Amino acid sequence: MTFEFFSATDRGRIRNNNEDSVALDEPAGLMVLADGMGGYNAGEVASGMATAFIQRELGQWLTEAGPEASDREVRRAMDVCVDNANRAIFNAAHAEPQYAGMGTTLVVGVFRGSRLLLGHIGDSRAYRWRDDRLMQLTRDHSLLQEQIDAGLISPEQAANSHQKNLVTRAVGVEDVVLLEAHVHAVHPDDWFLMCSDGLSDMLDDAQISAVLREHAEIDKAAQALIDAANQAGGRDNIAVILVAVHALPGAGQAWWPFRR
Repeated sequence: MTFEFFSATDRGRIRNNNEDSVALDEPAGLMVLADGMGGYNAGEVASGMATAFIQRELGQWLTEAGPEASDREVRRAMDVCVDNANRAIFNAAHAEPQYAGMGTTLVVGVFRGSRLLLGHIGDSRAYRWRDDRLMQLTRDHSLLQEQIDAGLISPEQAANSHQKNLVTRAVGVEDVVLLEAHVHAVHPDDWFLMCSDGLSDMLDDAQISAVLREHAEIDKAAQALIDAANQAGGRDNIAVILVAVHALPGAGQAWWPFRR
């Protein structure tokens, strides 16, 4: 299999700055997305620090470790890099008054042949588009999700809540943060979508599916998702990463299957 990557961010229609950040290391099969929070431009600083740090450190580790690294070793490397990024943001927030209280959500994914190692913190999301069906792979670390899980509110009530931005876990807010990680099977013709809540708050699963269904190319699909989120109000910054999985005709699975 080969992997085709595309990423984009947009300021949206309301915000004056863009606190979303994305980073890719295609040869290493790495993708990172973050949605910052904090006063002044602190959210922009936090998300940029997270994506740049993880792209650099985890990307280097993956390149040096090569395909022989086990999933367990990759997961450990993800944990270490996220912990280091968390401490860097936490320390910066306490060292500079203008950065006080800054933090960021995070989604990080690593493709390893027929598997995706996926980790997340906060309410930025990852989805899989397979056989005309959209599946959310991450579960929000948010107050609303906790209320849904406890049976206090329904998903329909949550969709109309004014508490959508209250996350229960974020990078850089405390000195330690837990990365929730899972492994997912990867099939030819799968698409994987990462996004900030600037997309998922504006478009529900049916609307995202409708956009993906209309486009065969990931760059056009990504732009169409951003346009649809803006047409729905564009109340926040929008970040999108799309990855398309392609089969290699007439060839078996390669050990190092990343498109350069």
